[in-house]
Amino acid sequence: MVRVRFAPSPTGSLHLGNALGAVANRHFADEHGGTLLLRIDDTDVARTVEGGVEAILADLEWLGLGWDEGPVHQSERYVRHREAAHVAGEPDGEGALRFGRTTLLRPDGSPTYQLATAVDDLDFGITHVIRGSDHRPNEALQADLVRALGGEPPEYVHHGLLLGDDGRKLSKRHGASSLADLRQRGVPAEAVRAYLEELGLPRHDVHLDLARLRRLSTDALAALPAEELAARVGVLVTLAPVLRGARDLVEAREYAALVLDPPAVDVDAPETLVRARELAEAGVEPRELVRELKAVGGDLKALRLALTGRDRGPELSAVVAALPPGELVGRIERQLR
Repeated sequence: MVRVRFAPSPTGSLHLGNALGAVANRHFADEHGGTLLLRIDDTDVARTVEGGVEAILADLEWLGLGWDEGPVHQSERYVRHREAAHVAGEPDGEGALRFGRTTLLRPDGSPTYQLATAVDDLDFGITHVIRGSDHRPNEALQADLVRALGGEPPEYVHHGLLLGDDGRKLSKRHGASSLADLRQRGVPAEAVRAYLEELGLPRHDVHLDLARLRRLSTDALAALPAEELAARVGVLVTLAPVLRGARDLVEAREYAALVLDPPAVDVDAPETLVRARELAEAGVEPRELVRELKAVGGDLKALRLALTGRDRGPELSAVVAALPPGELVGRIERQLR
């Protein structure tokens, strides 16, 4: 039976490159009817961030990415790691245990990454290790360690890395590269998951395509049911049509604000506004109202300004539809006065 693992270090919110590995392992497990183990690689105390595990769990939940077993904390298995080190390693003059040139146990008795990884892959029956190509140099050593412990190494699959514009592996220096950053910017989880699934297991390194991610974000919001979209923005469902076309949830909230609390501006287009008021008072359907104004050469930008205080934003007919008739006429009349 296929068994894979996703093994992040608890350094805070997952970066997209880490999340790519999580999605790839989940997909591989599902494709083969297998199991995904969530393992927290926390043997390096210096890299552990307070709240880091909770951030990872929140990220995976946000992505809708579940795991079948775990989370297992490597730090809780140090006794087993020390036992394995005495089987595979030899003592050196400084009180450490080594395997060839590699330290397995430090002089203080703490296990290293290489040891803990090989032991846990063996003990949990991992059949396939799917991870970024930056781990390729670790393959031979970890396989040798598994063999030294009497086991058969898993199959190692290394995929290309997700890079920033500077050609380096994604990290905090690249800005909106963590899932927490993307959530804050209003990118829906569905778009992030779709982007990572599109990448699959890239054979070579790929650059983060923010333009593609933005398109997927727009599509994801457009596909949400009206009730769900309104709930995520925090407005009544009657405003849902106004939110369509927003590129992210932050922009969707801005669209809603233009309808609910527009900035004050002065608009000088009396003919257009008078005709718009006549059509609104006659109960003309919003799309038809906009079509009629356009047909007679009306200044649609002026009407948008009168209703929202901005010359750009959501579809004009959606704004007209979202405003109660009295409020619609009232905003037009305030400009005419």
